[in-house]
Amino acid sequence: MRLIDLFCGAGGLSVGFHWLSDGAFEPVWANDFNEHAVASYNANFGAFCVHGDLVDILQDENSVIPQADIVIGGPPCQGFSLLNKSRADDPRKKLWIPFMDVVDRSGAEFFVMENVPQLLGSLEHDEIQCWASDRGFQTWSGTLLAADYGVPQTRKRAFVVGAKKADPSRFFPPLRSHYDPRLSPNQFAFFSGSYAMDAKPWMTVRSAIGDLPPPQGTEIRLEPPPLNLHFGRNPTPKSEARYRAIPDEGMNRFDLQRVAPELTPDCWINKSSGGTDLFGRLWWDRPAFTIRTEFFKPEKGRYLHPRQHRPITHREAARFQTFPDGFIFEGTKIEIARQIGNAVPPLLAKAVADRVYDMWLEGQGYSHHGRVSELQEARDYVSSEEPEYVAGGAG
Repeated sequence: MRLIDLFCGAGGLSVGFHWLSDGAFEPVWANDFNEHAVASYNANFGAFCVHGDLVDILQDENSVIPQADIVIGGPPCQGFSLLNKSRADDPRKKLWIPFMDVVDRSGAEFFVMENVPQLLGSLEHDEIQCWASDRGFQTWSGTLLAADYGVPQTRKRAFVVGAKKADPSRFFPPLRSHYDPRLSPNQFAFFSGSYAMDAKPWMTVRSAIGDLPPPQGTEIRLEPPPLNLHFGRNPTPKSEARYRAIPDEGMNRFDLQRVAPELTPDCWINKSSGGTDLFGRLWWDRPAFTIRTEFFKPEKGRYLHPRQHRPITHREAARFQTFPDGFIFEGTKIEIARQIGNAVPPLLAKAVADRVYDMWLEGQGYSHHGRVSELQEARDYVSSEEPEYVAGGAG
């Protein structure tokens, strides 16, 4: 299937669709506004990614959008973010329009749009569904938890999937390949029809980074992966003292204030509620929390190593996102961090890609493809009214 990836960043979605899905999807065009992300994409997938503003590209009469079977991508999501909810006129909420323009021009029969969960239920989500319906697409929308698909991270993302010759609601959501080991037997029995028969416990921080030695240096290293991105920072003596004051897994800024108030910033002392993940340590045997673009700053979230007195490294963050060690990131360490934090976890993307591929196979006459049958049997078993289960502490 010929694939176009928009707002592609370094290519997390394309890793899942192309690399991890055995080449079932072949990139033919991509676009991003960040030149470093474009360099990373092209270093891994070939020179398919065009740098520039997609709106400007589409307005240029000399621009040619190639024919494709599917368009995927994540229009910048800050407009829907809880941190930006007061900006009702944020133009980034409307970047689904050029996305859909590319669907039109490419003749694609499938699309996958990824965003923050706040997209669902918004006016823009209604507009997207109306646009799709007017052009003969059926759609499915929902939120997927990355940990349920082998990602050692409790990141939640919304997806809107469209297809012209299939009903995506027969294929989505994908059966969960992993489960929260804290589920009680009754809970797991209730949800069991939404899991693959060989589902495994969630992947953890230990499973993702337990083999890495302590980092060295503070810059990108001239060594083969994974060590090239396994470097640290130069914390101040006060920062180091703060790290050591909260040595146990799961501790956070409130523990720092309790055991070492003299080391606690006044702004934290004056803000007695919220932000329980700030300056937090990860747990070895749980997934990481959502990896954002400033994961190297522990004051921004739960980014302290479970045992070592330091924030996580770029390599550790990339592994929490499930980027293969061999994936090439271009740019400065700040730019690479941005690419890692903004990406869709490739293993989550693969789970979506597999279901899209099954829709395509059915359209080609493979109606008894194994994964299609397995999913339909599960759908027959589970009520469509299944409530959302949110694991405690998942963030």
